[in-house]
Amino acid sequence: QVQFVESGGGWVQPGGSLSVSCAASGSIFRPNTMGWYRQAPGNQRELVAMVTSGDTTNYADSMKGRFTISRNNDKNTVYLQMNSLKPEDTAVYYCYLRQGRSDYWGQGTQVTVSS
Repeated sequence: QVQFVESGGGWVQPGGSLSVSCAASGSIFRPNTMGWYRQAPGNQRELVAMVTSGDTTNYADSMKGRFTISRNNDKNTVYLQMNSLKPEDTAVYYCYLRQGRSDYWGQGTQVTVSS
């Protein structure tokens, strides 16, 4: 099994910055992909960004240029730096790990962007 410790998030005004991180532990092997999805009330869960253990990244179009994902393989930790935040970025952000044919999810952390 895999466990996650998510940290960061919170409240920020529009145009501000926040970061979230997620440390995974347990039965982890490589190659794998870690990343973040988000879900706003009434919406489906959507991809934010992901990064492979080989450091290949993929971003949703609306996050390109504003969000940066990175990871530390030794710590099995993924980071998401979010800049120029907009009210529409408000959502619960979920950490994600895919290895083999299995997907694992964190418990989620709230990000709220409002004035």
